[in-house]
Amino acid sequence: MEAHVISRAHAATTSLGVDLGLSVVDAVVIHNSNKLALRLLPCDVFARVAPAGQEVASLEVELARTLTSNGCPIASLEPRVGGQVYERDGFAITFWTYYPPATLGEISPAAYADALQRLHAGMRGVKTATPHFTDRVSEAEQLVASSELTPNLEDADRDLLSTTLLDARRVVETSSAAEQLLHGEPHPGNVLSTASGPVFIDLETCCRGPVEFDLAHVPDDVAARYPNADNDLLRECRRLVLAMVGAWRFDAHDEFPDGRRAGQEILSALRAGPPWPTLDLLDGRG
Repeated sequence: MEAHVISRAHAATTSLGVDLGLSVVDAVVIHNSNKLALRLLPCDVFARVAPAGQEVASLEVELARTLTSNGCPIASLEPRVGGQVYERDGFAITFWTYYPPATLGEISPAAYADALQRLHAGMRGVKTATPHFTDRVSEAEQLVASSELTPNLEDADRDLLSTTLLDARRVVETSSAAEQLLHGEPHPGNVLSTASGPVFIDLETCCRGPVEFDLAHVPDDVAARYPNADNDLLRECRRLVLAMVGAWRFDAHDEFPDGRRAGQEILSALRAGPPWPTLDLLDGRG
C-alpha cells in the first residue's frame, strides 16, 4: 500500500479497535504489500487490513473458525472481539491473536512437518467452498499471456513460463492423487514459531488439491519428513509452483522486495532443469 493509503488504513484500524473495546494507542506496521499487517498496542492484537470488497477476508475468517475448532495449528481469531470481517473507511479489517516470537529460534524440520501434517488432517473433512489449485495456476497463466500485465517479461522467458505452467499443470491435474483442502502457500514465511509450537497464518491462499502441492512450498528437509508423499508428483508440483511464483514476480503490480531479481533466479532454475530447487533456496518465495 502507498503511504497515503497506509495512513488511512492505520486510522481506520485504530479507531475501530477502540470502538470494539480494545486498548489501542498505536499500531505498528509489521508487513505492507497489497494488504497491511498491524500490531495494535498496548492490547497486543494483530490486524489485517485490505481494501473492502475482497471476499477472501470472509473466507479466511470462516476457515479460521472451522480449523480452530478442528484443533489445527493455525493463528486464531482475536477472542476479545467478534470473529468477523469489519468494514471501515473502505477497508476490510480482521483481528487475530498476536503471537510473540518464540525464544527457541527456528522451527525444526520435524516440528514443521508434523504441524503441516496435523493441519492437513484437520482440513481433510472441511467442505467449505474454496478455489481449486488450478484456479491459481490459471491466474499465473493469465499474467504470462498478457504483455500489459507483465511488461518486463522477455518473449523467451514468457514462452518458458507458459510452457512450464501448461505442462506441469497437466501432469498434476491428471494424477490419481486424492485431493483435499490445502493451505495453498505453507512456505516458511507463513508459519510462526510460538511458545505452543508452529502455527500457520494467511489462510487466504487456501485451495483444493493434492497435499504434494502444499509440500512443494516447504523446504526439502521438511517435505522429506512428511509421511506417504508421492515424490514423483511432488517434483512436478515444485516445477509448477516455481513457474507460478515466477509469473507473480513479473506482475507489474508485484510488491515483493527486489522481485525482478527473484523472478530471474526462478527463470534460471527452470532453464537449468531438475532437480527443482525449493522456494527457501530462492528469493522468489510467493
